[in-house]
Amino acid sequence: MPSIRKIALFIDGSNLHATAKALGFDIDYRRLLGEFQSRGTLLRAFYYTTVVEDQEYSSIRPLVDWLDYNGYTVVTKLTKEFLDGTTGRRKLRGSINVELAVTAMELARHVDQIVLFSGDGDFRSMVEALQRRGVRVTVVSTLSTQPPMIADDLRRQADVFIDLAELKPQVGRDPAERPVAREMRKLPQFLQRGAINRDDRVE
Repeated sequence: MPSIRKIALFIDGSNLHATAKALGFDIDYRRLLGEFQSRGTLLRAFYYTTVVEDQEYSSIRPLVDWLDYNGYTVVTKLTKEFLDGTTGRRKLRGSINVELAVTAMELARHVDQIVLFSGDGDFRSMVEALQRRGVRVTVVSTLSTQPPMIADDLRRQADVFIDLAELKPQVGRDPAERPVAREMRKLPQFLQRGAINRDDRVE
């Protein structure tokens, strides 16, 4: 009998959000966690996102706080504001790609499979390096939009490609459910019930 696969999730937060939005639905992160817990031993679920420096309120903050209390390892990075010399407009610069890649490489010897939620072609080299270490890499994005949300070379490099549109029944949020910001009011109730999972697969 084959051993149970050890899995880690790596979520490029802004990329996944944009992909789900393009497909017309919201991600239910509790259901997403449960879906991959059912596929093996889920060792870690990382969520990476950037936050705007010096911004008193960020729309991403309620989600980040909820994820942090409900089984995800959240990694945030401040964006930097700069002045575009060409247009004279203020723009934001920030990327979590390096942080995500470094952690994935560090974790490679502890897992059998990594699931990357991103269509960013910059991750192709990371996927190839993980594969050289014997890790199977599944990439979740979509080809169902015009243009596709996933870079072709990343899709080809992956061992398995899952179209997010096909996962909608498993990880999409019911439109009748309240958004995360409102769920935050019930946070103590989540904590009391042990929202991660009964068998504590996520550390």
